[in-house]
This record gives sequence, C-alpha cells and structure tokens, in this order.
Amino acid sequence: MTAPSTATSALPVAGFPPAAVTAAGEPAVSCRNVTVRFVTDRRTVTALENVSFSVEKGGFLSLLGPSGCGKSTLLRVVADLVSPTHGQVNVLGMTPQDARLKRSLGFVFQDAALLPWRTALQNVELPLEVGGAKKLPSGAPTPRELMKLVGLEGWEGSFPHELSGGMRQRVSIARALLGGPRILLMDEPFGALDEITRDRLNEELRRIWQETGTTIMFVTHSVYEALFLGEQVLVLAANPGRVTELVDVDLPRDRTLKIRETAPFVSIAAELRELLGRGV
Repeated sequence: MTAPSTATSALPVAGFPPAAVTAAGEPAVSCRNVTVRFVTDRRTVTALENVSFSVEKGGFLSLLGPSGCGKSTLLRVVADLVSPTHGQVNVLGMTPQDARLKRSLGFVFQDAALLPWRTALQNVELPLEVGGAKKLPSGAPTPRELMKLVGLEGWEGSFPHELSGGMRQRVSIARALLGGPRILLMDEPFGALDEITRDRLNEELRRIWQETGTTIMFVTHSVYEALFLGEQVLVLAANPGRVTELVDVDLPRDRTLKIRETAPFVSIAAELRELLGRGV
C-alpha cells in the first residue's frame, strides 16, 4: 500500500515553532562529558565516555556509528530514559526529566509499536489517554491534522494490519508529534523498511522537519541516510562509545534524493566513511 502524496507547504504547522527559527542563545540539546556505565553482577560496561556536543534549536542532527557505539543510549539519555553516570545534559534549558515532564520531547522507536485493535487515528490519540493530559495544549495540531502532515489523510480509520510498514511508521511519527514537542528523538525508525520506502520517508521527514521547525536527533547506521537528513552528523566510535567528530553538512536546505548523485554529497559521504573507519 502507498499513501497519497502530499504537497510541500512553506507554512509552519500550527502549534509548532516557525521553521525559520534557529539557534538563539541556549541550544536545544547540550551534552558535556557524558559518561554512561552499566553495572552487572559480572562486569561494568562503558556505553558512552566523555561525550560532548550540542544541537541548535530547530536543528537536525544525525547520529552515525557502528553497532555498540552508544547511539541509542545517547538518545535515551536525552529522553530521560537512561541516567548518565557522569556529565551534564541540558535540554531546552532544563534537565531531561523536566523536559520530559513538560512534554517537550517526542520519541520514535525502531518499531512502530501500534496497537492492532486501534485505528491509525486512535493510535495517534493514544498519548492523550495514557499520559494524563486529557486535552492538547492550546494551538497544538490535532491528531487529524498530524495524520495529514505525515501524508495519511484518508487513512484515519485503517487498522495497522491494513497499512504498509512505511505507513505504520508515519503513524508513529504523527503520534510522537502529538502535543507539539519541541524535540523529536528518532531511533533508527526506517531501518527495517525496504530501500524504496525508506527513501520516500527520508524525503517526507525532511519536509516535516522544515514545516514544523522541530529539533530532530536521528539515529542511523547508514552514511547516506545520515547525510541526506542531517544538517550535522555526529560520528561516534565504539567500545566505548565516544565522539569521533561533529561534521557540518554543507548542502542546500531544500533537498531531493537526486542530491546523492552530486559531487558535494559524494565528497562528504567519503569523509564520513573515513571517520567511521577510525572508530571501528
């Protein structure tokens, strides 16, 4: 199944900051010397060691690295799902816990994790029922508006088994955007999809990012996905997870998949692959 195409709009979505908003003073996310250690009966594992970086407000940061480099752990630190052993994390001028409690964060996992007995629209509405917030903040987009934003207008009454994998992930993105979070955290959401669907959703995600102005942190193993999506790419090394380099992506803001065939894209991709080779 494929969802109907949606035209790109230059207008910001109600309930989200204008897409033109960029860093002004304090960054959206700042990590300073963050270390995460997991202690078991058998040993201590250092997942992250002295990780420092920042993401500007309205920015798009791709997290790229081999398995075991702590990409998902780092995302969970920002989301207040994992506590750092050492270091400081600042999210929108708050602690991660305060940002979570203020519903400033949205999270998209690798699996869409939709409830099979609920329609697509009902799955988007779910956080209102389980999160204690009975109504949306003033001006926030409604579930139906979010379904339209992700290109699923007309599919609101469909059940998950009636949707393709890509469409189910669009539903999960709409659900994560409910309430107008200022930061969207995405943990390899397209990793299990076929290449054609993944490419389409990469373009859709760039459109959603530009329309909403939401700060996005996106975990991926793919050099091409990290580069196409991100305005910056944080390259991580493994064992323990640590920063190799933060690479600024000098590519046009408006991108189509054809940009992957251009000389600047190929050049930056080669740089990223070389950086990945250092951290294996």
